[in-house]
Amino acid sequence: MHRIFLWGALLAPAAAFAPTSPRLVTSFPQRTSTTTTNIKLNMVLDPINAMDAFSIALPQAQDLFTSIATSAVIESAIPSFGSDLLTAFADQGQNLAGMFFQASLLPYLLFLYFLSFKANRIPSTANFGFQFILVFVLSTIPSGILSKAVYGTSLANVDWLHGGAESLLTVANVLVVLGLKQALTDPEPAPEETVNNSRNLALATAGIFAVACGLGTNLLGFGVHSPFLFGIGDLPSDFALTLPWVNHNEPANALSIPTWAIHFSSIFEYLYAMSLVWDFSKATNNPKWKGLTWGMLPLHASGVCACTYHFFYNVPELQFLVSSQAGLTFLGNLTCMIAAFRIARSNGWTLANLNPLPQSSTSPEGLVAEGIAAMPLIVDAKSKAVESNQALAAKLVAATLATSYLVKYGELGLDLPFTPNPLVATAMIVGIPAMTAYQYFKLSDKEGQWNPLGFLSSENGDGAPALSMSDVKKYGVAGTLAYVLTELAFWIVAFPVAAYALYQSTGHWPDVINETTDRAAVLGFIFAGANIARLFVPVRLGAALALAPWVDENILGGSGGTSTDETSVR
Repeated sequence: MHRIFLWGALLAPAAAFAPTSPRLVTSFPQRTSTTTTNIKLNMVLDPINAMDAFSIALPQAQDLFTSIATSAVIESAIPSFGSDLLTAFADQGQNLAGMFFQASLLPYLLFLYFLSFKANRIPSTANFGFQFILVFVLSTIPSGILSKAVYGTSLANVDWLHGGAESLLTVANVLVVLGLKQALTDPEPAPEETVNNSRNLALATAGIFAVACGLGTNLLGFGVHSPFLFGIGDLPSDFALTLPWVNHNEPANALSIPTWAIHFSSIFEYLYAMSLVWDFSKATNNPKWKGLTWGMLPLHASGVCACTYHFFYNVPELQFLVSSQAGLTFLGNLTCMIAAFRIARSNGWTLANLNPLPQSSTSPEGLVAEGIAAMPLIVDAKSKAVESNQALAAKLVAATLATSYLVKYGELGLDLPFTPNPLVATAMIVGIPAMTAYQYFKLSDKEGQWNPLGFLSSENGDGAPALSMSDVKKYGVAGTLAYVLTELAFWIVAFPVAAYALYQSTGHWPDVINETTDRAAVLGFIFAGANIARLFVPVRLGAALALAPWVDENILGGSGGTSTDETSVR
């Protein structure tokens, strides 16, 4: 069934992934039980293979949203959607962010496929959490439709829809954390009842949000700026203006405290999940799990893009943040897919597993995978996961509330959020993830693992950097492929930057699909940027050199043809 799901995913139409504009924000990088008059989600989930369960749950969830939107019982409570709305959403597939988000679906499905390989020993709850991210993505479709059709604005400006959809991402992150935390403290798998209860609660949360989407606009009377969870915790507007540091009135589209809390809790949970994935490498005695932590980093940066966009009150002048978030999501899904592939391959996955027909249980490959799957996890008494769930929850709540109040009301004393500055916004989305990356760089050095910044210490006899294309060529195919990957990363960043540059000069966002002039202008900006980037050639070559050993080992399987002189360039 595991292999059948992959084939089904590959054959599914990409058009089913309809992005919002802008995409609901927070990331990288995570299921519902409810009833309506016409449909009820099947709660019989396979406790062994969560992917099989999701292949059932996803279409049912789609049917649920459709049922709510078409039910005769509540038809009068649902707003009608005209052809203008369909046209608007068709346009979303043609802008840069929409194309990135659609392209990111397939890598994520492949990530889920490789991650679910049974020999990986990924805890069922954590595996379900990673899969639940698809329900979150699905939820942005009806919520995006409502925001455009009823309120005429983007989802990011409709607080009750925004916070509700974002809460599903928080649920997904919580599942990942709880699953990994339990596995790191108890060598025995979580009881089936506990796993099923976690799934049912997650699916119920999605069901509640689906009902809210169906009834909130007319029957419940939610307006464009109705706060999520009725704005519990928000300070009265008059009182907020009396705070000694406040110099500005809060815009109408400002996030409520509950919505800010959902965003920051997602960020904090995801960071904690990254650290647990790192520790899971020790529990499985498989260092390739650390690669997944690195793979999750672009998705963390994607979440930071979202929060930065909200910090500036979703102003159109910083629309490039939405394109950047989409590009980072695409990049993060690719890196997570590669990391999961490495893990699965190290645990006995082969191309034969793509065969949808069942394999012999006595085949050599099957015996290897079964043997690894049966191995117990190694519990580390000193692991951070030993901390009780209650203590962890208390810390998370405290950090989330403190950060939410600090940002929501602290920024009212600053001029920066009201005078959008692309350079500051860029510094925020680069600097915060860079600090996270630096912590893992140091940890890699401490543990003697591969360090992506190792190229910075490469010097020749007189102490000057000694990097050239000939150094890359010494790694043969692996070096060439690593260089291609680094250049691909450059182009992923270059497109959003070029689009924003065109917006600043012409006043409109480029239509690279239908407008030849816009396409030529974007390419011109990129060409100019590429020439400026020549100043950073040593850095790009160094990145390729740092990546080459990893490419040789994990993509080319050690057959990349690296030279015996490669140690001279490390």
